[in-house]
Amino acid sequence: MSKNADAPAKPLLGRPSSHLQIGLVGLPNVGKSTLFNILTKMSVPAENYPFCTIDPTFSRVAVPDDRYEWLVEHFKPKSEVPAQLQITDIAGLMKGAHKGEGLGNAFLSHISAVDGIFQVVRIFEDSDVTHVLDSVDPVRDLQIIQEELLLKDLAAVSAEVHKLEKVVGREKHRKPELEAYKKAEEYLKVNKPIRFGEWKPAEVEYINLLQCLTAKPTVYLVNMSEEDYIKKKNKWLAKIKQWVDETSKEAPEMIIPICASLESKLVELGPEKAAEYLKGINSTSIIPKVVKTGYQSINLVHFFTCGTDEVRCWTVRRYSKAPQAAGCIHTDMQNGFICAEVMKYVDYKELGSEAACRANGKHQQKGKEYIVEDGDILFFKFNAGAGLKKK
Repeated sequence: MSKNADAPAKPLLGRPSSHLQIGLVGLPNVGKSTLFNILTKMSVPAENYPFCTIDPTFSRVAVPDDRYEWLVEHFKPKSEVPAQLQITDIAGLMKGAHKGEGLGNAFLSHISAVDGIFQVVRIFEDSDVTHVLDSVDPVRDLQIIQEELLLKDLAAVSAEVHKLEKVVGREKHRKPELEAYKKAEEYLKVNKPIRFGEWKPAEVEYINLLQCLTAKPTVYLVNMSEEDYIKKKNKWLAKIKQWVDETSKEAPEMIIPICASLESKLVELGPEKAAEYLKGINSTSIIPKVVKTGYQSINLVHFFTCGTDEVRCWTVRRYSKAPQAAGCIHTDMQNGFICAEVMKYVDYKELGSEAACRANGKHQQKGKEYIVEDGDILFFKFNAGAGLKKK
Protein backbone atom coordinates (compact mmCIF):
# COMPACT_ATOMS: atom_id res chain seq x y z
CA MET A 1 0.00 0.00 0.00
CA SER A 2 1.09 3.59 -0.56
CA LYS A 3 2.82 5.26 2.34
CA ASN A 4 0.56 8.27 1.87
CA ALA A 5 -2.71 6.35 1.70
CA ASP A 6 -3.86 7.48 5.14
CA ALA A 7 -2.12 10.86 5.17
CA PRO A 8 -4.16 13.93 6.18
CA ALA A 9 -6.17 15.48 3.36
CA LYS A 10 -4.69 18.72 2.04
CA PRO A 11 -6.79 21.85 1.56
CA LEU A 12 -7.42 22.65 -2.10
CA LEU A 13 -8.48 25.89 -3.69
CA GLY A 14 -11.81 25.47 -5.46
CA ARG A 15 -15.11 23.69 -4.97
CA PRO A 16 -15.17 20.41 -3.00
CA SER A 17 -17.38 18.73 -5.62
CA SER A 18 -16.11 16.02 -7.98
CA HIS A 19 -18.37 17.43 -10.73
CA LEU A 20 -15.75 19.90 -11.85
CA GLN A 21 -15.25 21.44 -15.27
CA ILE A 22 -12.56 23.28 -17.19
CA GLY A 23 -13.14 26.25 -19.49
CA LEU A 24 -11.54 27.22 -22.80
CA VAL A 25 -10.40 30.82 -22.49
CA GLY A 26 -8.71 33.18 -24.95
CA LEU A 27 -8.95 36.25 -27.13
CA PRO A 28 -11.15 36.03 -30.25
CA ASN A 29 -9.75 34.19 -33.30
CA VAL A 30 -7.08 32.19 -31.47
CA GLY A 31 -8.56 28.76 -32.33
CA LYS A 32 -10.51 28.27 -29.13
CA SER A 33 -13.82 27.40 -30.75
CA THR A 34 -12.12 25.14 -33.30
CA LEU A 35 -10.58 23.20 -30.44
CA PHE A 36 -13.94 23.01 -28.66
CA ASN A 37 -15.58 21.67 -31.81
CA ILE A 38 -12.93 18.94 -32.00
CA LEU A 39 -13.60 17.95 -28.40
CA THR A 40 -17.37 18.04 -28.93
CA LYS A 41 -17.07 15.50 -31.75
CA MET A 42 -15.19 13.25 -29.32
CA SER A 43 -17.80 13.56 -26.56
CA VAL A 44 -18.79 10.65 -24.37
CA PRO A 45 -22.44 9.70 -25.13
CA ALA A 46 -24.77 11.40 -22.65
CA GLU A 47 -26.66 8.16 -21.96
CA ASN A 48 -23.64 6.89 -20.03
CA TYR A 49 -24.32 9.56 -17.40
CA PRO A 50 -27.96 9.35 -16.26
CA PHE A 51 -29.81 12.07 -14.36
CA CYS A 52 -27.66 14.82 -15.84
CA THR A 53 -28.52 17.45 -18.43
CA ILE A 54 -25.62 19.06 -20.28
CA ASP A 55 -25.91 22.53 -21.76
CA PRO A 56 -25.00 22.64 -25.49
CA THR A 57 -21.88 24.71 -24.72
CA PHE A 58 -20.44 21.80 -22.75
CA SER A 59 -18.59 18.76 -23.97
CA ARG A 60 -17.80 15.60 -22.03
CA VAL A 61 -14.66 13.91 -23.26
CA ALA A 62 -13.31 10.50 -22.20
CA VAL A 63 -10.07 10.71 -20.22
CA PRO A 64 -7.41 8.39 -21.71
CA ASP A 65 -6.37 5.69 -19.24
CA ASP A 66 -4.46 2.51 -20.13
CA ARG A 67 -5.49 0.98 -16.80
CA TYR A 68 -9.16 1.32 -17.66
CA GLU A 69 -8.54 -0.20 -21.10
CA TRP A 70 -6.77 -3.18 -19.51
CA LEU A 71 -9.59 -3.74 -17.02
CA VAL A 72 -12.16 -3.66 -19.82
CA GLU A 73 -10.15 -6.22 -21.78
CA HIS A 74 -9.73 -8.36 -18.66
CA PHE A 75 -13.37 -8.42 -17.53
CA LYS A 76 -15.07 -8.00 -20.94
CA PRO A 77 -18.04 -6.35 -19.21
CA LYS A 78 -21.51 -5.69 -20.58
CA SER A 79 -21.07 -1.97 -19.79
CA GLU A 80 -18.01 0.26 -20.00
CA VAL A 81 -17.91 3.78 -18.51
CA PRO A 82 -14.63 5.77 -18.71
CA ALA A 83 -13.64 8.79 -16.67
CA GLN A 84 -14.68 12.02 -18.32
CA LEU A 85 -13.63 15.65 -18.37
CA GLN A 86 -16.31 18.31 -18.75
CA ILE A 87 -15.22 21.25 -20.91
CA THR A 88 -17.04 24.49 -21.74
CA ASP A 89 -16.36 27.05 -24.44
CA ILE A 90 -16.23 30.58 -23.03
CA ALA A 91 -16.86 33.76 -25.03
CA GLY A 92 -13.74 35.51 -26.34
CA LEU A 93 -12.26 38.15 -24.07
CA MET A 94 -11.52 41.76 -24.95
CA LYS A 95 -9.26 44.19 -23.10
CA GLY A 96 -11.37 46.03 -20.52
CA ALA A 97 -13.51 42.97 -19.71
CA HIS A 98 -13.22 43.65 -15.97
CA LYS A 99 -15.06 46.94 -16.61
CA GLY A 100 -17.75 45.20 -18.63
CA GLU A 101 -16.47 46.11 -22.09
CA GLY A 102 -17.38 43.84 -24.99
CA LEU A 103 -18.73 40.57 -23.59
CA GLY A 104 -16.67 41.15 -20.47
CA ASN A 105 -19.31 40.50 -17.84
CA ALA A 106 -20.47 37.30 -19.52
CA PHE A 107 -16.88 36.19 -20.10
CA LEU A 108 -15.83 36.68 -16.50
CA SER A 109 -19.00 35.15 -15.03
CA HIS A 110 -18.48 32.06 -17.19
CA ILE A 111 -14.90 31.73 -15.95
CA SER A 112 -16.19 32.01 -12.40
CA ALA A 113 -18.41 28.99 -13.05
CA VAL A 114 -15.56 26.69 -14.10
CA ASP A 115 -12.85 25.15 -11.92
CA GLY A 116 -9.83 25.34 -14.20
CA ILE A 117 -8.72 27.07 -17.39
CA PHE A 118 -7.41 25.92 -20.75
CA GLN A 119 -5.92 29.21 -21.91
CA VAL A 120 -5.57 29.16 -25.69
CA VAL A 121 -3.00 31.48 -27.22
CA ARG A 122 -2.26 31.88 -30.90
CA ILE A 123 1.19 31.92 -32.52
CA PHE A 124 0.24 31.13 -36.13
CA GLU A 125 0.11 33.73 -38.89
CA ASP A 126 -2.86 33.57 -41.27
CA SER A 127 -4.09 36.45 -43.43
CA ASP A 128 -7.52 34.80 -43.60
CA VAL A 129 -7.85 34.73 -39.79
CA THR A 130 -7.46 38.26 -38.48
CA HIS A 131 -6.18 38.87 -34.99
CA VAL A 132 -8.42 41.06 -32.86
CA LEU A 133 -5.40 43.28 -32.06
CA ASP A 134 -4.12 43.26 -35.67
CA SER A 135 -0.89 41.40 -34.88
CA VAL A 136 0.26 38.08 -33.47
CA ASP A 137 1.91 38.62 -30.09
CA PRO A 138 1.08 35.79 -27.67
CA VAL A 139 2.96 37.27 -24.71
CA ARG A 140 0.89 40.44 -25.00
CA ASP A 141 -2.25 38.32 -25.21
CA LEU A 142 -1.27 36.35 -22.09
CA GLN A 143 -0.65 39.57 -20.21
CA ILE A 144 -4.03 40.98 -21.23
CA ILE A 145 -5.93 37.95 -19.96
CA GLN A 146 -4.00 37.80 -16.70
CA GLU A 147 -4.51 41.52 -16.10
CA GLU A 148 -8.27 41.24 -16.66
CA LEU A 149 -8.57 38.32 -14.24
CA LEU A 150 -6.40 40.02 -11.63
CA LEU A 151 -8.37 43.26 -11.79
CA LYS A 152 -11.70 41.47 -11.51
CA ASP A 153 -10.47 39.51 -8.49
CA LEU A 154 -9.03 42.64 -6.89
CA ALA A 155 -12.39 44.39 -7.20
CA ALA A 156 -14.20 41.42 -5.63
CA VAL A 157 -11.72 40.91 -2.79
CA SER A 158 -11.50 44.64 -2.00
CA ALA A 159 -15.28 44.80 -1.79
CA GLU A 160 -15.24 41.98 0.80
CA VAL A 161 -12.49 43.73 2.78
CA HIS A 162 -14.48 46.97 2.77
CA LYS A 163 -17.64 45.17 3.91
CA LEU A 164 -15.92 43.21 6.69
CA GLU A 165 -14.04 46.24 8.05
CA LYS A 166 -17.42 47.79 8.82
CA VAL A 167 -18.65 44.86 10.91
CA VAL A 168 -15.58 43.16 12.38
CA GLY A 169 -15.64 45.47 15.42
CA ARG A 170 -18.90 43.95 16.65
CA GLU A 171 -18.50 40.57 14.91
CA LYS A 172 -15.04 39.66 16.15
CA HIS A 173 -15.37 36.05 14.97
CA ARG A 174 -15.06 37.39 11.41
CA LYS A 175 -11.56 38.76 11.95
CA PRO A 176 -9.81 35.68 10.46
CA GLU A 177 -11.99 36.06 7.36
CA LEU A 178 -11.01 39.71 7.01
CA GLU A 179 -7.33 38.86 7.43
CA ALA A 180 -7.54 36.20 4.71
CA TYR A 181 -9.09 38.66 2.25
CA LYS A 182 -6.56 41.37 3.14
CA LYS A 183 -3.80 38.87 2.41
CA ALA A 184 -5.41 38.06 -0.94
CA GLU A 185 -5.74 41.77 -1.68
CA GLU A 186 -2.03 42.30 -1.13
CA TYR A 187 -1.16 39.46 -3.50
CA LEU A 188 -3.41 40.86 -6.21
CA LYS A 189 -2.05 44.39 -5.82
CA VAL A 190 1.39 43.12 -6.80
CA ASN A 191 -0.04 41.14 -9.74
CA LYS A 192 0.25 37.75 -8.02
CA PRO A 193 -2.56 35.29 -8.86
CA ILE A 194 -4.37 33.80 -5.88
CA ARG A 195 -3.33 30.23 -6.78
CA PHE A 196 0.32 31.07 -6.16
CA GLY A 197 -0.20 32.41 -2.65
CA GLU A 198 0.74 30.54 0.53
CA TRP A 199 -2.53 29.66 2.25
CA LYS A 200 -3.38 28.04 5.56
CA PRO A 201 -6.29 25.55 5.60
CA ALA A 202 -8.64 28.03 7.29
CA GLU A 203 -7.73 30.74 4.76
CA VAL A 204 -8.45 28.37 1.87
CA GLU A 205 -12.01 27.95 3.13
CA TYR A 206 -12.59 31.71 3.02
CA ILE A 207 -10.92 32.18 -0.36
CA ASN A 208 -13.02 29.41 -1.86
CA LEU A 209 -16.18 31.33 -0.99
CA LEU A 210 -15.29 33.98 -3.58
CA GLN A 211 -14.40 31.58 -6.42
CA CYS A 212 -11.60 33.92 -7.47
CA LEU A 213 -10.67 33.77 -11.15
CA THR A 214 -6.91 33.73 -10.50
CA ALA A 215 -7.34 30.85 -8.04
CA LYS A 216 -8.16 28.51 -10.92
CA PRO A 217 -5.35 26.26 -12.23
CA THR A 218 -4.33 27.02 -15.78
CA VAL A 219 -2.99 24.93 -18.66
CA TYR A 220 -1.63 26.93 -21.61
CA LEU A 221 -2.50 25.62 -25.09
CA VAL A 222 -0.26 27.19 -27.73
CA ASN A 223 -2.01 27.01 -31.11
CA MET A 224 0.53 26.63 -33.93
CA SER A 225 0.48 26.12 -37.68
CA GLU A 226 0.74 22.52 -38.85
CA GLU A 227 4.22 23.09 -40.22
CA ASP A 228 5.49 24.54 -36.94
CA TYR A 229 3.71 21.87 -34.89
CA ILE A 230 5.41 19.07 -36.82
CA LYS A 231 8.83 20.74 -36.44
CA LYS A 232 8.07 21.84 -32.84
CA LYS A 233 9.67 25.16 -33.72
CA ASN A 234 8.40 28.73 -33.58
CA LYS A 235 10.01 31.98 -32.49
CA TRP A 236 7.34 32.53 -29.83
CA LEU A 237 7.65 29.25 -27.92
CA ALA A 238 10.66 30.26 -25.84
CA LYS A 239 9.13 33.67 -25.06
CA ILE A 240 5.87 32.06 -23.92
CA LYS A 241 7.76 29.61 -21.73
CA GLN A 242 9.74 32.44 -20.17
CA TRP A 243 6.53 34.38 -19.40
CA VAL A 244 4.74 31.35 -17.95
CA ASP A 245 7.77 30.31 -15.88
CA GLU A 246 8.13 33.81 -14.43
CA THR A 247 4.41 34.05 -13.72
CA SER A 248 4.07 30.61 -12.13
CA LYS A 249 7.49 30.13 -10.55
CA GLU A 250 5.89 29.08 -7.23
CA ALA A 251 4.10 26.20 -8.99
CA PRO A 252 5.14 25.80 -12.65
CA GLU A 253 2.18 25.38 -15.01
CA MET A 254 1.93 23.24 -18.12
CA ILE A 255 2.40 24.51 -21.68
CA ILE A 256 1.13 22.24 -24.48
CA PRO A 257 1.81 23.07 -28.17
CA ILE A 258 -1.19 22.14 -30.33
CA CYS A 259 -2.37 22.58 -33.89
CA ALA A 260 -6.15 22.99 -33.90
CA SER A 261 -6.33 22.87 -37.70
CA LEU A 262 -4.46 19.54 -37.76
CA GLU A 263 -6.63 18.07 -35.01
CA SER A 264 -9.74 19.17 -36.89
CA LYS A 265 -8.42 17.47 -40.04
CA LEU A 266 -7.81 14.24 -38.10
CA VAL A 267 -11.38 14.19 -36.80
CA GLU A 268 -12.73 14.61 -40.33
CA LEU A 269 -10.48 11.87 -41.71
CA GLY A 270 -11.66 9.25 -39.22
CA PRO A 271 -9.45 6.91 -37.13
CA GLU A 272 -7.86 4.80 -39.91
CA LYS A 273 -7.06 7.58 -42.37
CA ALA A 274 -5.97 9.86 -39.51
CA ALA A 275 -3.46 7.22 -38.36
CA GLU A 276 -2.08 6.99 -41.90
CA TYR A 277 -1.82 10.77 -42.18
CA LEU A 278 0.01 11.08 -38.85
CA LYS A 279 2.42 8.34 -39.86
CA GLY A 280 3.11 10.19 -43.10
CA ILE A 281 4.03 13.42 -41.30
CA ASN A 282 5.75 11.59 -38.41
CA SER A 283 3.54 13.26 -35.80
CA THR A 284 0.85 12.47 -33.22
CA SER A 285 -2.42 13.92 -31.98
CA ILE A 286 -1.99 15.96 -28.80
CA ILE A 287 -5.65 15.80 -27.75
CA PRO A 288 -5.22 12.82 -25.36
CA LYS A 289 -2.49 14.72 -23.50
CA VAL A 290 -4.64 17.88 -23.40
CA VAL A 291 -7.60 16.03 -21.88
CA LYS A 292 -5.53 14.11 -19.34
CA THR A 293 -3.60 17.21 -18.27
CA GLY A 294 -6.81 19.21 -17.86
CA TYR A 295 -8.32 16.46 -15.71
CA GLN A 296 -5.27 16.33 -13.47
CA SER A 297 -4.93 20.11 -13.27
CA ILE A 298 -8.28 20.50 -11.48
CA ASN A 299 -7.26 17.84 -8.96
CA LEU A 300 -9.46 15.03 -10.21
CA VAL A 301 -8.62 11.36 -9.80
CA HIS A 302 -10.69 8.23 -10.34
CA PHE A 303 -11.16 4.83 -8.82
CA PHE A 304 -12.50 1.69 -10.47
CA THR A 305 -15.38 -0.66 -9.79
CA CYS A 306 -14.99 -3.83 -11.82
CA GLY A 307 -16.90 -6.93 -12.78
CA THR A 308 -18.40 -8.78 -15.71
CA ASP A 309 -21.46 -6.52 -15.58
CA GLU A 310 -19.54 -3.24 -15.66
CA VAL A 311 -16.12 -1.62 -15.51
CA ARG A 312 -16.53 2.00 -14.48
CA CYS A 313 -14.32 4.93 -13.52
CA TRP A 314 -15.68 7.07 -10.70
CA THR A 315 -14.28 10.59 -10.47
CA VAL A 316 -13.48 12.17 -7.10
CA ARG A 317 -11.48 15.16 -5.99
CA ARG A 318 -7.91 14.46 -4.97
CA TYR A 319 -7.61 13.72 -1.22
CA SER A 320 -11.23 12.51 -1.00
CA LYS A 321 -11.87 10.00 1.78
CA ALA A 322 -13.47 6.61 1.27
CA PRO A 323 -17.02 7.61 2.38
CA GLN A 324 -17.01 10.50 -0.11
CA ALA A 325 -15.96 8.11 -2.85
CA ALA A 326 -18.75 5.74 -1.88
CA GLY A 327 -21.17 8.67 -2.13
CA CYS A 328 -20.28 9.05 -5.82
CA ILE A 329 -22.00 5.72 -6.39
CA HIS A 330 -24.96 6.29 -4.07
CA THR A 331 -25.63 8.54 -1.08
CA ASP A 332 -26.83 5.50 0.93
CA MET A 333 -23.34 4.06 0.58
CA GLN A 334 -21.80 7.18 2.07
CA ASN A 335 -24.35 7.52 4.87
CA GLY A 336 -24.08 3.86 5.88
CA PHE A 337 -20.38 3.43 5.11
CA ILE A 338 -18.69 0.57 6.95
CA CYS A 339 -15.45 0.01 5.08
CA ALA A 340 -13.78 0.00 1.69
CA GLU A 341 -12.08 -3.09 0.31
CA VAL A 342 -9.03 -1.83 -1.58
CA MET A 343 -6.80 -3.32 -4.24
CA LYS A 344 -4.17 -1.37 -6.15
CA TYR A 345 -4.40 -1.61 -9.93
CA VAL A 346 -0.71 -2.55 -10.25
CA ASP A 347 -1.19 -5.43 -7.81
CA TYR A 348 -4.35 -6.65 -9.51
CA LYS A 349 -2.75 -6.56 -12.95
CA GLU A 350 0.32 -8.43 -11.71
CA LEU A 351 -1.59 -11.11 -9.78
CA GLY A 352 -4.59 -11.38 -12.12
CA SER A 353 -7.51 -11.84 -9.72
CA GLU A 354 -9.09 -10.75 -6.46
CA ALA A 355 -8.39 -14.19 -4.96
CA ALA A 356 -4.70 -13.87 -5.75
CA CYS A 357 -4.61 -10.36 -4.25
CA ARG A 358 -6.20 -11.71 -1.06
CA ALA A 359 -3.72 -14.59 -0.90
CA ASN A 360 -0.78 -12.22 -1.29
CA GLY A 361 -1.94 -9.61 1.22
CA LYS A 362 -2.78 -7.08 -1.50
CA HIS A 363 -6.47 -6.88 -0.59
CA GLN A 364 -7.10 -4.69 2.44
CA GLN A 365 -10.02 -3.19 4.32
CA LYS A 366 -9.90 0.55 5.01
CA GLY A 367 -12.04 2.77 7.19
CA LYS A 368 -13.50 6.27 7.03
CA GLU A 369 -10.14 8.04 7.10
CA TYR A 370 -8.70 6.25 4.09
CA ILE A 371 -7.81 8.70 1.31
CA VAL A 372 -8.66 7.30 -2.10
CA GLU A 373 -5.76 7.15 -4.53
CA ASP A 374 -5.90 7.39 -8.29
CA GLY A 375 -6.36 3.92 -9.78
CA ASP A 376 -7.68 2.20 -6.66
CA ILE A 377 -10.02 -0.73 -7.28
CA LEU A 378 -12.69 -0.36 -4.61
CA PHE A 379 -15.57 -2.41 -3.22
CA PHE A 380 -17.71 -0.75 -0.53
CA LYS A 381 -19.53 -2.32 2.38
CA PHE A 382 -22.29 -0.21 3.84
CA ASN A 383 -25.30 -0.51 6.11
CA ALA A 384 -28.59 0.37 4.40
CA GLY A 385 -31.59 0.00 6.67
CA ALA A 386 -31.85 -3.28 8.55
CA GLY A 387 -29.24 -5.29 6.66
CA LEU A 388 -25.80 -5.15 5.13
CA LYS A 389 -25.73 -4.59 1.41
CA LYS A 390 -22.88 -4.60 -0.99
CA LYS A 391 -22.30 -2.64 -4.19
